Amino acid sequence: MTAPRQTPEAQGQVSDAVTGNWVDTHAPTLARPYLRLSRADRPIGTWLLLLPCWWGLALAVLHDGAVTAFDAWIFIGCGLGAWLMRGAGCTWNDITDRGIDGAVARTASRPIPSGQVSVTQALAWMAAQCLAALAILLSFNTAAIVLGIIALGPVAIYPFAKRFTWWPQIFLGLAFNWGALLTWTAHTGSLDWPAVVLYLAGMAWTLFYDTIYAHQDTEDDALIGVKSTARLFGARTALWLRRFLVACVSLMALAVLMAMLGQPHRGPPSIAIALLGPWMMGWHMHWQLQRFDMDDNALLLRLFRSNRDAGLIPVLFFAGAALV
Repeated sequence: MTAPRQTPEAQGQVSDAVTGNWVDTHAPTLARPYLRLSRADRPIGTWLLLLPCWWGLALAVLHDGAVTAFDAWIFIGCGLGAWLMRGAGCTWNDITDRGIDGAVARTASRPIPSGQVSVTQALAWMAAQCLAALAILLSFNTAAIVLGIIALGPVAIYPFAKRFTWWPQIFLGLAFNWGALLTWTAHTGSLDWPAVVLYLAGMAWTLFYDTIYAHQDTEDDALIGVKSTARLFGARTALWLRRFLVACVSLMALAVLMAMLGQPHRGPPSIAIALLGPWMMGWHMHWQLQRFDMDDNALLLRLFRSNRDAGLIPVLFFAGAALV
């Protein structure tokens, strides 16, 4: 079902934004359509992009035992960069999907299909966000800069993935978890296998939460021919979510062991605390799975948003392990 189109003058909030969010209540009127393009009214995406960055940084610290003042900048810079690149990626997604979004009830109120922003204005806004993110990236070492530039590939491809594969969430996972590789490299100076395994754990997590999210649109997606894991799995979704849960926890635990075993500055107590990170994250994902109902869109959105808390769990345990 297609939602009614909004006029630019209506300045209405996007349908799946949190009611009373700061963009709709406090941002300048002229800035609101652009901030909505960046999903600033829905911060969960920024968290989901940022948390793998913090995983990678924390695991790198656990690996070599060294914490420098520059690590504080990596921590803060990734927060700023995640906000900017999530915004740029969402803007690009809305540019490429403007025809599809107008035909889906949940997305028809977005700034481009609702007429609040033109494609040209959206392109300019995307470029501005990318340039600001580049300024942050250039403060890192050369290897991290190269990785950051390579990350643009998955970001550019993702909006088109649902047109040619039933697994577009894989492309989202490639893009959203790249920070685990980048921050490990920004701290250590080179990429290594623990970061790669952590990256794969993040991809399994993305498949988990974005399959839940995609179930909100299965009816509209079927009508317009958009592919997703939600449509692919159908009634078997719970089984696949459990597989992604096990993969995420197992791969993250393996990444911890690869990073910490054999390091003279990390004893059994530190390793045990770090391993509690993926274990407890897995319990949170299990909690989501127990409540999963593919026919309850409000619940699906709440479960999806709860993944901010799930992803924070390893950060806290990794930080605790670094203190032991």
